[in-house]
Amino acid sequence: MNKVAIVTGAGSGIGRASALALLKDGWKVALAGRRADALEATRTAAGELAGNALAVPTDATDPAAVKALFAATGKAFGRLDLLFNNAGTGAPAIPLEDLTFAQWKSVVDINLTAVFLCTQEAFRMMKSQSPRGGRIINNGSISAHAPRPLSSPYTATKHAITGLTKATSLDGRAYDIACGQIDIGNAATEMTQRMTGGVLQANGTTAPEPRMDVQHVADAVVMMARLPLETNVQFLTVMATKMPFVGRG
Repeated sequence: MNKVAIVTGAGSGIGRASALALLKDGWKVALAGRRADALEATRTAAGELAGNALAVPTDATDPAAVKALFAATGKAFGRLDLLFNNAGTGAPAIPLEDLTFAQWKSVVDINLTAVFLCTQEAFRMMKSQSPRGGRIINNGSISAHAPRPLSSPYTATKHAITGLTKATSLDGRAYDIACGQIDIGNAATEMTQRMTGGVLQANGTTAPEPRMDVQHVADAVVMMARLPLETNVQFLTVMATKMPFVGRG
């Protein structure tokens, strides 16, 4: 049986790498993201496997757009076995008291509300299909455990993702829906490029941070996705070994 996945934020970075890794592993993949051109670039990068990829431009903060994404996936591929809730964003690194309501709301909408909307549609689809069930993987972050300076919206939403992961895992038990979380630290993507030049540390200094090949993250996602539904990786942390997290730095 062909396995079918939806990957959000599939137009770049971790989403693109994970979508390509799933395609290489034999999955059919619906590519979701705001930018049609970026999704098509991911599809093109799949080469001879591009026929197994469906590009669906989606604003995941819009309930109607999310419904349309899942409907398009069902129409094209017939079912859904995996949702990788990967899309995310941050706010400017400015003092908490200087953040605007719009900046706060944008991060909450994309990092938390969109994940809930996609999870809700995945539940509806996975509960009703035959064979029943599926897997949901949420992209947490090292920030689901510990904050960076000046990162209150991002850190708050990533802590919230941990709660949503646990609730989803519990509520999915009765329907053969497994849910786990991958917490990623410093994958080498455009989003983390600034780290090579130095980023603010908790002690007030600025220092460059090590990064890791994003392919290792994609490989970890595939590993989680391959498991039978009676087995779940509840939480997995994959990070650049020497990045500041463990200990006091």
